[in-house]
Amino acid sequence: MVAIISHDAGGAEILSSWAKLRLESFCLVVEGPAKKIFERKLGVINCFPLEQALSIADWVLCGTSWQSDLEKKAINLAKEYNKKVISFIDHWINYHERFMLNEKLVMPNEIWVGDQDAKNLATEFFPNTQVTLKVNPYFIELKSELEKICHDVKFDDQGIVLYVCEPIREHTLLQYGNERFWGFIEEEALIFFIDNLSALKVNIKEIRIRPHPSEQPEKYNWVHKKSNLNIVISAQKSLIEDIATANIIVGCESMAMVVGLQAGKRVVSSIPPGGKVCGLPQSEIQHLQKLIRAQHNMFLNA
Repeated sequence: MVAIISHDAGGAEILSSWAKLRLESFCLVVEGPAKKIFERKLGVINCFPLEQALSIADWVLCGTSWQSDLEKKAINLAKEYNKKVISFIDHWINYHERFMLNEKLVMPNEIWVGDQDAKNLATEFFPNTQVTLKVNPYFIELKSELEKICHDVKFDDQGIVLYVCEPIREHTLLQYGNERFWGFIEEEALIFFIDNLSALKVNIKEIRIRPHPSEQPEKYNWVHKKSNLNIVISAQKSLIEDIATANIIVGCESMAMVVGLQAGKRVVSSIPPGGKVCGLPQSEIQHLQKLIRAQHNMFLNA
C-alpha cells in the first residue's frame, strides 16, 4: 500500500490521476485545494491522519507545496518510519523552495518528474538524489478529456482568451517575506495583459479569467471596471474545459500554461517589465513583452 500525501493543486492533479490509473491500493492524506481535486476524480474519499497513513503504508508518494508544509513533514516522518518516500514534482520552478522546511533542505529518497525539461532541472538542482522520468498521468488523462470535450462541445473558434491566475503575492510573502520579491504582483501582470491586448494581433471576443484554486473568484471582480471588453470570471468549469474552449492561454508561469501547450493552444506569458524572467522552460511559450517590442518595431519600420 502507498500513502499519497498532497496539499496544493498542481501536485494534486498529478497524484490523483496517478491514483485513478493505478491498481495498487492506497491511503490518502489530502488537505487544502487537493481535497476537491481528489474528490472530483475519485469520488468520496477517506482521509487519514498523517502518522496513521505512514504507519500502515509500505511506501510514500508526495506532491510538493508552497502553501503548506504537509509534504515536507511527511518526508521527515517517512524516514523516521524507515519507509521509502518519493516526491512527484509537478512544475518547473522554485525547486529548492519545494523542499525547504525550517531553513533546512528536506529531501525524499527519490524524485519523479513527468517530462525531460523537469528531469534536467531536478538533476541540476539535486545531483545527489535519484531523479526518475515517469509518464505524466495527468497529461494522459488530459488528452482523453480533451478529445471528449472537443467531440461533445461546440464553441466559437475565434478570439477567446483564457487568463490563468496565480496567487503571486501570497506565495512570495510566505516564501521570502516580500510580496514583491519577483518584481511584480498578480494584479500588475493582469493589468499589463489587458493594456496590451493589441500585441496579440487577434480579434478578442471574450476574456475568461480563471482564479487559482487557492483564490476566491471575487478577488478579480475589479477587472470589470478596467475594460469595456467582454470579461467573465470562470469559477465553474474544469480547467481542461476552459482550456479546450479557448484559443489563447495567458498567465505568468502557471502549470495551466503547460497544459495549454499539451492541448495545442497558443500560450503567452504576461509577466510585466521589471518582473522576473518566466521560469517555464518550454520554448513554445510566447512572451507579451517581446510581442509588444515586435509590434513597436513594426510600427517604426512602417
